[in-house]
Amino acid sequence: MKLENLLLPIGVLAVVAIAFFAYSATAAPLPEGFPPPTPEGQIEVKQYPAYRSATVRYSGELSMAANRAFDPLYRHISSNNISMTAPVETRYPVSTLEANEIGAPDERGEALVSFLYRSTDIYPSEIAQNIQVEDIAPMTVVSLGLKGSYDYSSYQKNMERLREWLAQHPEWTVVGSPRRFFYDAPYVPEPAKRSEIQIPIRRVNS
Repeated sequence: MKLENLLLPIGVLAVVAIAFFAYSATAAPLPEGFPPPTPEGQIEVKQYPAYRSATVRYSGELSMAANRAFDPLYRHISSNNISMTAPVETRYPVSTLEANEIGAPDERGEALVSFLYRSTDIYPSEIAQNIQVEDIAPMTVVSLGLKGSYDYSSYQKNMERLREWLAQHPEWTVVGSPRRFFYDAPYVPEPAKRSEIQIPIRRVNS
């Protein structure tokens, strides 16, 4: 076998390794005190500290919420010289906890899309009319880790797993709107994109 034929796959592996390192090195940091993302396919109970966020209220097709809110949120952090963090948070209506037709992209409602500040000590000097700065209290959630498409149908499909978990764990009750955490930038290949679907919960009689 010719030397160049041997070197070609080595070169491809090197490019892949460099790309992977670049994605990892440029990944936005988590807010202070946040636990790491839940591994793909796992369901776990997690504790989150208080955090501060910039939020856009969106009304319309839920499948479009994160895309429509991204630009005003990005302008907000850019104009205030606030560093980007991961994840981006989208809070969906409580009604989406119920079983719906999977793949129905026209499901409508109100969603809250947020960029999370690195620290609760950060406060912007300029706040546009369509931005709300929120202080979110500590919470407990049940979380499902995912990899792959960020589309809304994957949220609908995987919500069923959390409904099943709640049915099997009656010691927990739902206390808030479900949310999805999106961890990776648009340039990350779709199969590698990490996200979580979470439901705020508390122990019954606690």
